[in-house]
Amino acid sequence: MTFGQLLGIDFVQQALIAGAVLGLVAGVIGPLVVTRKMAFAVHGTSELAFTGGAAALLLGVSVGYGSLIGSVVAALLLGLLSQRDSDRDSVVGSILAFGLGLGILFVALYKGRTTNKFGLLTGQIIGVDTTNLWLLVGSSVGVLAVLAFIYRPLHFASVDPDVAVARGVPVKTLTIVFAVLVGVATALSVQIVGALLVLALMITPAAAACRVTASPLRATVLSVVFAEVAVLGGILLSLQPGLPVSAFVTAISFVIYLVCRAIGVRQRRST
Repeated sequence: MTFGQLLGIDFVQQALIAGAVLGLVAGVIGPLVVTRKMAFAVHGTSELAFTGGAAALLLGVSVGYGSLIGSVVAALLLGLLSQRDSDRDSVVGSILAFGLGLGILFVALYKGRTTNKFGLLTGQIIGVDTTNLWLLVGSSVGVLAVLAFIYRPLHFASVDPDVAVARGVPVKTLTIVFAVLVGVATALSVQIVGALLVLALMITPAAAACRVTASPLRATVLSVVFAEVAVLGGILLSLQPGLPVSAFVTAISFVIYLVCRAIGVRQRRST
């Protein structure tokens, strides 16, 4: 089958739409995750998304809904239990271990196709059906709408939490709300790149953008561009060989990061 014929297949078109939406959400939310030093939390949340997806697979319901529920539960636990920075890593580590163990149990109990199990960890574009696509689009609109509403106080609290508290900004509430937004975005990412490699979209593009600019606006724009290039490029490159999309997404993201890191080093040396 030629590349053009592959692009005409419905599930490929749905995957590209889902990837474009996911790239937008991950690109917008990523710089805030990097600023708040929540990369490990994203990884922990993805494990609960995997657990929810595995439970949904076992029960025979939509994996998208299961992943979403699992990641939101994880986000709420992280937001409630890690109010202090000193507690965050231990809380994330505990939740990550619990989620991964429970998810493995659900996968072991599932007697269906092996590809469905493998897809939860590494992603598969054929898993993006019409139901999951509408769920992804609706959830993405919700995440972006809430983020737009709280962005200014959230960014203030992310950059200087002590001053934000002194100014009356509800830092604790914003922490929980943002954790839920990250949870939803992580669940969406799991459907494309899988639970193990979700950092490739949620963290790497934003980390690359922050290497070349200190401006929050420019960092967000670059993060969106990098995320879109990684996810759409990864999907397209995975079509012909029929390999997991996550391998290509992570490779593109990492190359972008290395290039931006080199540019950042050069910028600092020239100033």
